[in-house]
Amino acid sequence: MANPTLETKYVFTVTALIGAVMSAGEIGTGVRRIIPIHGGEVKGPGLDGEGISGKVCALGADFQIIRPNELIELEAKYAFETDDGAIVYVENRGIRFGPVELLQKLKRGEPVDPQLIYFRTHPRFETGHDKYRWLMQHIFVASAARHTDRVIVDVHVVL
Repeated sequence: MANPTLETKYVFTVTALIGAVMSAGEIGTGVRRIIPIHGGEVKGPGLDGEGISGKVCALGADFQIIRPNELIELEAKYAFETDDGAIVYVENRGIRFGPVELLQKLKRGEPVDPQLIYFRTHPRFETGHDKYRWLMQHIFVASAARHTDRVIVDVHVVL
């Protein structure tokens, strides 16, 4: 018997509003940056078309290391609250990479076409709310885009 094939399905988008970049400086393996998350929204069809919507909580941050080759390793930790009261904790790890001149524009807060930057993540979710248990029972991947004041993350479930 063959293994099941892998497919993905779009389930929702997280729009995380972000604050000013803080830097801890060069730490020996790259430059450590911390970007606070101040809010945002979650919206999409969900797993079975029931929908999911809510607000990103005004807490958390994206903890990054910018490697010498400009590869950015990121680990965002935050939470969102659904419109029906579920609290969902999120850990989202990934990488962002592209042409050095475009990454430097992003660091300066200048706009860059998201199609020119490789920005992929694998979010993991935790919640005690029964309606959203599916978030803990599946693997997710995401495509993201960095803008001046926000990061937009399109989340897909691996089927």
